Amino acid sequence: MLTPKKKEFIQFMLSAQVLRFGNFVTKSGRNTQYFVNTGNYRTGAQLARLGSYYAALVKEATGGDFTAMFGPAYKGIPLASACAVALFRDFGIDRPYFFNRKEVKDHGEGGGLVGYQPQDGDKVIIIEDVITAGTAVRETMPVLKACAKVEVPHMFISVDRCEVGKTPGKTAIMEVQEEFGIQVHPIVNVADIHEYLKANGTDPELLKAMESYMEQYCVLD
Repeated sequence: MLTPKKKEFIQFMLSAQVLRFGNFVTKSGRNTQYFVNTGNYRTGAQLARLGSYYAALVKEATGGDFTAMFGPAYKGIPLASACAVALFRDFGIDRPYFFNRKEVKDHGEGGGLVGYQPQDGDKVIIIEDVITAGTAVRETMPVLKACAKVEVPHMFISVDRCEVGKTPGKTAIMEVQEEFGIQVHPIVNVADIHEYLKANGTDPELLKAMESYMEQYCVLD
């Protein structure tokens, strides 16, 4: 259901040129008519607002019951940072965050993680951008499990594309929940975006192409 808050977030992504339309290829190799690129957030005002959207979702889902936030390199780094700031600013919840290096540093303090150093028993939540086929999650979990015996109960993303993963009839999010026990919380999903576009008189050809893509790859309730 397209709530006022979801509509507001979609408008925010459009204004920042984060939600774009055209011809794109996803990380899973699918040709898509729409793409979410959180790398296009580029101002302090945008990051402050984005952090508030994530923080509100984290607060609603966890009530602050977690140890730290992890932002997978690279796009997850500013997302986790913005969320950490907003959680404290908006709700008084002060939690550390950390992220990984793509290449392990071999000088100075060394290591593959920057920021908080996880400990056994920690509850770590993941702050990411989008889930399409679940590829990024499967790359992230070994990183977290290698640093300590942590629990990963939740993951927060901007958009759930609702796309099928490796198993027919199951979305990537369903697979992530079954495989890793992670509850994934999106701010919006593809059905919300489609509903918004349809209500705002978007180009019929784009809507038709998007609907064909959704019919081929998406699993919707």
